[in-house]
Amino acid sequence: MQIEQLQIGKIENLHQVSSVEVGQHFYWQIGNFQVHAQVLITSRVVIAILLSLPAATARNLQSIPTGTQNFIEYVLESIRDSTRTQMGEEEYRPWIPFIGTMFLFIFVSNWSGALFPWRVIQLPHGELAAPTNDINTTVALALLTSVAHFYAGLHKRGFSYSGKYIQPTPILLPINILEDSTKPLSLSFRLFGNILADELVVAVLVSLVPLIVPVPTMLLGLFTSAIQALIFATLAAAYIGESMEGHH
Repeated sequence: MQIEQLQIGKIENLHQVSSVEVGQHFYWQIGNFQVHAQVLITSRVVIAILLSLPAATARNLQSIPTGTQNFIEYVLESIRDSTRTQMGEEEYRPWIPFIGTMFLFIFVSNWSGALFPWRVIQLPHGELAAPTNDINTTVALALLTSVAHFYAGLHKRGFSYSGKYIQPTPILLPINILEDSTKPLSLSFRLFGNILADELVVAVLVSLVPLIVPVPTMLLGLFTSAIQALIFATLAAAYIGESMEGHH
């Protein structure tokens, strides 16, 4: 009975963590389930932006890139170089799409929260917000990175991958397992915490000094949002690259 109560308590604690939010989010009630509608809506907007920009550019490709094509190629080259730095020359190419998608989705999501006035859109209840404003989004991205981490290790090294947990001594098995278990928590809470802090600071300053002070703070928020996207993608590439080390 005590074990069952303890398990129920853990589930309730996880549910409380998943409900952390800034402002009043917009939900859909589907049967007995409450769906985070603001994430589904705004993430589709972010995906549409990510798909439309390259599609529009690809209509008129130039051998000497200019304008939007030049910008997109610069972004892709930056993602490629960052991935190669973290994973090495031999392993990085298959992972460019995954790391690039992570970076671009987080980057556009963060900037959409800072530049697009989601809260201006009137809803029957709640309000819209950037996808990364919801901790469930950041946890999902971190879990995808964790799955990719284990897949890369098993795919490259086979069952010998599990041997890393008993290196350099089997006594470190619990610590090594705990280290891998905390990686998605670190990724998710770092991203969510920084977005949460930026929005809270801007909200407080807007309420106190609504005209002058919030503007440079919002510009700083754009910079930190871009940095957070870069940090997440870089750490994801580093974790995946680490899992493939030691293959011969």
